[in-house]
Amino acid sequence: MQWLMRLRVLWGTHKSCRAFQPAPWHLRSQSVSATGAPRWNDHDTPEKFNFASDVVDYWTQMEKEGKRGPNPALWWVNSQGDEVKWSFRELTDFTCRAANVFTQTCGLQQGDHLALILPRVPEWWLVTMGCIRTGIVFMPGTTQMKAKDILYRLKESNAKSIVTTDALAPEVDSVASQCPALKTKLLVSDHSREGWLDFRSLIKSASPDHTCIKSKTTDPMVIFFTSGTTGFPKMAKHSHGLALRHSFPSCRKLLKLKASDVLWCMSDPGWIMAAVGTLFEPWTAGSTVFVHHLFQFDPKVIVETFFKYPITQCLTAPSVFRMILQQNFSSLRFPTLEHCSTGGEALLPEEQEKWREQTGLLLHQLYGQSETGLTCGISRGSQVKPGSMGKAIPPFDMQIIDDKGNILPPNTEGNLGIRMKPTKPIGLFMLYENDPVKTAKVECGDFYNTGDKATIDEEGYIWFLGRDDDIINASGYRIGPAEVENALAEHPAVAESAVVSSPDPIRGQVVKAFVVLTPQFLSHDPDQLIKELQEHVKSVTAPYKYPRKVEFVPELPKTVTGKIKRSELREKEFRQKQPQ
Repeated sequence: MQWLMRLRVLWGTHKSCRAFQPAPWHLRSQSVSATGAPRWNDHDTPEKFNFASDVVDYWTQMEKEGKRGPNPALWWVNSQGDEVKWSFRELTDFTCRAANVFTQTCGLQQGDHLALILPRVPEWWLVTMGCIRTGIVFMPGTTQMKAKDILYRLKESNAKSIVTTDALAPEVDSVASQCPALKTKLLVSDHSREGWLDFRSLIKSASPDHTCIKSKTTDPMVIFFTSGTTGFPKMAKHSHGLALRHSFPSCRKLLKLKASDVLWCMSDPGWIMAAVGTLFEPWTAGSTVFVHHLFQFDPKVIVETFFKYPITQCLTAPSVFRMILQQNFSSLRFPTLEHCSTGGEALLPEEQEKWREQTGLLLHQLYGQSETGLTCGISRGSQVKPGSMGKAIPPFDMQIIDDKGNILPPNTEGNLGIRMKPTKPIGLFMLYENDPVKTAKVECGDFYNTGDKATIDEEGYIWFLGRDDDIINASGYRIGPAEVENALAEHPAVAESAVVSSPDPIRGQVVKAFVVLTPQFLSHDPDQLIKELQEHVKSVTAPYKYPRKVEFVPELPKTVTGKIKRSELREKEFRQKQPQ
């Protein structure tokens, strides 16, 4: 990380970046929110928008004028004691250099695709912002991918460039010959590799003099590969509107971030939540993005970090809060933490209450997809209804619809939809790249069908029931896994659970629960405990929902973002029941 610190020295000799100009006229003409961030109205559709020039460079100008405090824009740490702090002024300089590397050294042009597979390292932010400045479409991916995954992404996207680490470079080299579109490979490493360009050296030698493109709001900006339950991942393509939406008042109200806030979003850099939680949401408000390298989620390291650094807000998956609660920490009263948000999977009411008891803070649930970004949530300061995902965030109009797109009355189970006609709202994905059939498939009347089952109450609060694929149809009863998991969580023996359908010769499907036990119940008689759990579920929810099958497991399969892989458990169940 020494090279990153040395870049700060270069700052004194390069001040010619043309991005350092007064905020654009359309920003100056807009009102300024209570947090100091430039914004539009919820339903504005400006012709042009670019997050780098309209937001990041705006805060750079505020720093130059002494109108923003001394907090860094990016604050990166690791467990070895390394630390990097960049101001917005430095970010503008470094990302202008990255933009020149992509266009001048790599020969990339606006609209070209670049695969980005990096862990939580500062270069990730240089690459994303460099791409936004140039109009190059970046495609984040998790570092847990193997050669087969990388090949699929490179070929399907026709990526012309890739940025990754030396750990994944051999995987890329093993498939590169099958990717004719791939022209340049950029390596983030302290070591060189044949056939690869040294990204760090190129950044150091690049000019900071760069003019940001004047991108249209509707121009493509990023592609996220969806973690679908079946088939290969789809490429959800987003425009610059995804970033613009975070300047809208309703989005600003969600976390109510201020320039003095320090936000720690723990999402894997391969997913949309990282773009939302470590780019668009905090930097729109001029807040500090805090990043811990975190090779893996270690509750001890996470708790120590909350005590050591002045983090005021955090955003992560429920499984992380769950891991912390399962440890015996002497205190979870963090000195500076003010607000906690969570998303990515269903949050149990019991977990919300335990977190409040031990930290004094409420957990505010959020919901979104690779296709949508943040769609609904419990805004800071609003009423928390335990178990609810909150209300729709304008300009999204969210309704419960049937399979033909008709709106259903309150408290009726149906498909969670987002209105996309007559006008598609800012922030909703453009399309699935190269797949018009799947793009058309998710259109349902005037709505985008999220594929999630939910209900909405009379006050507009949304209640998640499960993925359409996850819904269990047992003897004519439709059962959402979250309902059963919530019931199980109330029993002291259950650390966590996953509920799926299991084939049954009489009922077609029955409810099966995979249960991870708490330590004090590991020695209990399994058969007796199964009966106890079944009776418990019958006593706290409709009896037809109880799990007729229960299997105790040491852990549940999860994605890198902490989501439970129910599809993997379900496929295992049905595979076991097939005749050999």
